[in-house]
Amino acid sequence: MNRYDAMFRRLAPRGEGAFGAFVMLGDPDLATSADMLDALVEGGADMLEVGIPFSDPVADGPVIQAAAVRALGRGLTPADCFDLLRDFRVRHPDVPVGLLTYANIVVARGREAFYAAAQAAGVDSVLVADVPVFEAPPYLRAARAAAVAPVLIAAPNTPEATLRRLAAEGEGYTYCVARAGVTGADEEVRFGHSQLLGTLKAFGAPPPVFGFGISRPDHVAAALDAGAAGVISGSAIVRLIAEHPGAEADAVRGFVADMKAATRR
Repeated sequence: MNRYDAMFRRLAPRGEGAFGAFVMLGDPDLATSADMLDALVEGGADMLEVGIPFSDPVADGPVIQAAAVRALGRGLTPADCFDLLRDFRVRHPDVPVGLLTYANIVVARGREAFYAAAQAAGVDSVLVADVPVFEAPPYLRAARAAAVAPVLIAAPNTPEATLRRLAAEGEGYTYCVARAGVTGADEEVRFGHSQLLGTLKAFGAPPPVFGFGISRPDHVAAALDAGAAGVISGSAIVRLIAEHPGAEADAVRGFVADMKAATRR
């Protein structure tokens, strides 16, 4: 059983949704980033999603883009990220970890080599944000060859035929976009996704997890009430890291604890 399946099976009898926390690796530096990953788990995060700094993160809003710029400014490389995750996996063998990245980073190393490196670092899944499902087959093959789950994105306006395909091809969980646009915590989010979730369920898709705009406990509760299996919060955490230099771990640990508490209903 993979780590995502084990996590959802552990949470289901307790009536809990999964809380996922996103951070940009290397922001503000490697040592602090390692502390952040530990703090997220200590705060109660059930799963982690992490970014590899990239110069053109088209799915990310200004908060996460700025984090990538800070990390790149320190010379962080994908190899550094894999080393960081390899060390994390030794400390936390059971926590699911997913990469959110972009095609250029994958292709630059070579698809097969990238997914093999991810697997060796203990990564459970990879979401390539700028690759639509109809261009995904080479990535899917490379992911499966390395025993890494390919996570795919669904949105309320995704055509039914595409939902059918991503339900069949995705693994781990289905990343459901809570609202249009890019990542960010500054816009209000509403959860009128019953048709999307119903279609995904009918097609047998992996559990739906909402992202984009999840920044408050009431967002967590509303997403779970709408039928999500979990949520991922990113920009709000990345902003806390930027706003609390020297006290980043305490800031994110408390935030995650509050967000995780909202998954217990």
